[in-house]
Amino acid sequence: MHSTIRGALGVSSALVALAVLSAGCDQGGSSTGSADKPATEDGTRRTDRPSPHPGLGDILVGDAPVTGSRRTGEDKAPFERTYTDGALYAAVTGFRSTAFGNAGLESAYGDVLSADASGNASGDVMTTIDPKAQKAAFDALGDRRGAVVALDAESGALLAVVSTPSYDPGTFSGHGGADAKAWKALNADRRSPLLNRALREVGAPGGTFHVVVAAAALEKGLYESVDDRTDSPLTYVLPQSTIRLTSASPGCEDAPIARALSLSCDNVFAKMASELGADELRSVAERFGFDDDALTVPVRVAESSYPRAGVSRPATALTGIGAGDVRATPLAMARVAAAVANGGRLVGPSLVERVTKADGGTVRPKTSGRTGRAVSRGTADALKDALGTAAGEVLGGDEAGSGTGAKAAWVTDGRDGTGSAWFIAYTDGTKGHPVAVAVRVEDQPSGADPRKAAEPAVAVGEALLAGLS
Repeated sequence: MHSTIRGALGVSSALVALAVLSAGCDQGGSSTGSADKPATEDGTRRTDRPSPHPGLGDILVGDAPVTGSRRTGEDKAPFERTYTDGALYAAVTGFRSTAFGNAGLESAYGDVLSADASGNASGDVMTTIDPKAQKAAFDALGDRRGAVVALDAESGALLAVVSTPSYDPGTFSGHGGADAKAWKALNADRRSPLLNRALREVGAPGGTFHVVVAAAALEKGLYESVDDRTDSPLTYVLPQSTIRLTSASPGCEDAPIARALSLSCDNVFAKMASELGADELRSVAERFGFDDDALTVPVRVAESSYPRAGVSRPATALTGIGAGDVRATPLAMARVAAAVANGGRLVGPSLVERVTKADGGTVRPKTSGRTGRAVSRGTADALKDALGTAAGEVLGGDEAGSGTGAKAAWVTDGRDGTGSAWFIAYTDGTKGHPVAVAVRVEDQPSGADPRKAAEPAVAVGEALLAGLS
């Protein structure tokens, strides 16, 4: 069982910078770039990128390749992969090694990126990644263990996918002694740099899951408004249990949903979860994308989960604070924020804008995973207003603009004594599509002040948003 300590964090007006991302960018699944090129007979599109070209196909970010290849002089493997800014984009590209196999997009599009019988690239893969957003998030995370995901809430296009510590896939793309040494060192590293934390690591989402619980309560009709009193004692005793949850702020007593979100009131959301019941919470969590084992981007994503049937009443209450057996990836929590920002609709995420074939035709890949209405537009709008106010209410932060919201949480994992700081944010774009961000920073010291502990996650989020402006 997880014990949780949380503090909601104020976010400066830098969050508003997220709104301008889509303006003027040929990213995010928008109908720009190749979409206005003449269609081929099979319905695909043509691109101006020269093709075919010698060697392996490339993975592109912002129309520029971040991969390359060099000749090896060997018949069995005539080309070896090279990478530009390998560590920056490793969570996007994955790796391609003649000795150790493929991973990530290099694996998902292995056939497209291979050289054909003539030694020319079979095709290229254009990602949805925004290079400025990617670099801002990567630099802000620095040496910390953590992850960042930013996505277009309407199209599902992934604009930043960062996992740290990272690695340079070019150091083991061949099969020589240096490659073997680099591969061995990466696998022996206790920080697990080869793990894609943005897409493949799950953890207890803590107070960021309050958004899901609040959505369920509004959808069920437990409260007509986010401003209704919740009748929640400051110290809430879990049903059929002696476990007591006392929120740090006296403002959490009987707090309405709007205030409870801004103060991260465990007492309110644990009680709310108990009143809703596990089945109701699971149903809403699934509509937000939880318990979907088929999600790919097209890289397979670890399943985020709400506990299955047979959840006890005290365990259900713990799920209300993002503890117990609730597990989520950073991508999953970004999707929660995105669904709220998108009027309650959940879209399928994608890391690939288009695939360019050797003949110049292009194909846009289909998205996978659960989509559709997560909550009603009325519920989504109510949560947006509540979170927009919350962003400026604590830690002396600036008042956030209308429609801009943020949520942060500190989680202590009782199994290993370490914690993770979570941060999710979204904004309504005045130009272009709304965008959602999720940050998870690991290895925060147990017992640290929750607000101070979560500051690194907020700093990463703000740096990312500044990079998008």
